[in-house]
Amino acid sequence: MKIIEQNRAPNPRRVRIFLAEKGIDMTYEEVNILEREHKSDEFAALNPFLSVPVLVLDDGTVLSETMAICRYFEALQPEPVLFGSTALEIGNIEMWARRAELELFSRVAHCFRHQHPAMVELEKPQVPEWGEANRPRVLDTLAILDKQLANNEFIAGDKFSVADITALVAIDFMKVARIERPVELAALGRWYDQVSQRPSASA
Repeated sequence: MKIIEQNRAPNPRRVRIFLAEKGIDMTYEEVNILEREHKSDEFAALNPFLSVPVLVLDDGTVLSETMAICRYFEALQPEPVLFGSTALEIGNIEMWARRAELELFSRVAHCFRHQHPAMVELEKPQVPEWGEANRPRVLDTLAILDKQLANNEFIAGDKFSVADITALVAIDFMKVARIERPVELAALGRWYDQVSQRPSASA
């Protein structure tokens, strides 16, 4: 099997961190998004939504979408558990993972895609006002995460999970989106320093 990705893109990095936590080795194939290689007919046949990453299994079966790929590997190799074990853990991790994706990761992506000059030719129409509108929402979400982390080691409780992976990648993504992480959010800073030092963070 192999994963087709753009190495520098945030969604593929989420999968790489997930697989590193699982200790799963993977073959990767690079597609250059800036050169529009993801818009080729060959790639569109794999994923009509033209996004990375894409997992291609040995029998030719294709899975795309970051969390779908992670779910596949969680079922294939349950340990270490990253989506939760008990009903409450699963629900709580899902809740925080969705919040991290929809309220942080996606909003940072809007800022980047609609305001960064490198995205002018890829994001059409590029609407700078929409990017700017998402900036305060990113900061609001960071403040909420800071409150959650004041009483929890990790975002969804006392265990590292996919919620932490998404939030970590989103906060690193803020750098290229030109959004500064507020230094006064001490609990968030403590958590960020901790999770960014995990070996998987450099995957």
